[in-house]
Amino acid sequence: MTVAPFGQRFAASLAARGQFCVGIDPHAALLSDWGLDDTAEGLEKFALAAVEAVAPYCSVVKPQSAFYERFGSRGIAVLERVIAESRAAGALVLLDVKRGDIGSTSQAYAEAYLDPSSPLASDAVTISPYLGFGSLTPFVETARSHGAGLFVLAATSNKEGPEVQEAVTAEDFGGRTVGAAMLEHLRELNGDTQPLGSFGAVVGATIAPSAGSGRGDAGLDFAINGPILAPGYGEQGGTTADVVRIFGSAAANVVASSSRGVLRLGPDAHAMRDAVQRANDELRSLLG
Repeated sequence: MTVAPFGQRFAASLAARGQFCVGIDPHAALLSDWGLDDTAEGLEKFALAAVEAVAPYCSVVKPQSAFYERFGSRGIAVLERVIAESRAAGALVLLDVKRGDIGSTSQAYAEAYLDPSSPLASDAVTISPYLGFGSLTPFVETARSHGAGLFVLAATSNKEGPEVQEAVTAEDFGGRTVGAAMLEHLRELNGDTQPLGSFGAVVGATIAPSAGSGRGDAGLDFAINGPILAPGYGEQGGTTADVVRIFGSAAANVVASSSRGVLRLGPDAHAMRDAVQRANDELRSLLG
């Protein structure tokens, strides 16, 4: 079966369901808050209840693989169900794995997460470019083959990020910040694809201006003609006004992500659903 390119499906999903993404991240503390044991059984109850509550109402669901992997094969089995049931509910699944390697290993990761024959096949994955953007070629080619998408780390909001992302490349590589270089690579991959390319960036919803760094509203150009994932929205301090401030005219291509801000309301399914709808309404009010 031929699948439409991810960029096309992403644009359609945001138009239909809004620009809010829920991270299904089963932290041990959240399991406890829900009255569940920190076991594979608790994980399954938590994750599937969260999917049932939010996946029919948000454009993108983003499970963080690490919280499932810590339970071994039983946790991975739950992750497979989270992916399948989220997609069945109409949400796109962005699997948060942040993989990055070279050669055949990179190819194997790409096939694990993007090939439809894999039980972990998702609509898109997060990946790290810090072995060099060219190391991502197997991901790019596999994504293109299967109509999948990629979200490449570009300007994250963790305090350690600037050590790498604000470093300046050698003149042979453009003499620009690493973050700016990643965005330029994505811009080239997406070209003039309509309505949107399939190769996106991860940019924190809480990044602040940094004088001379070319970061945030100090100068990074987010017009990559591709999707943008903005984690840190809501509970971690990012606001709709920040999305407008940071991304400007590219804000229409942003999906803002929150995990704990929604999941802490569980196991009340109605409260989680209402939180998704409020976030979508708030984003729609400023972003249109």
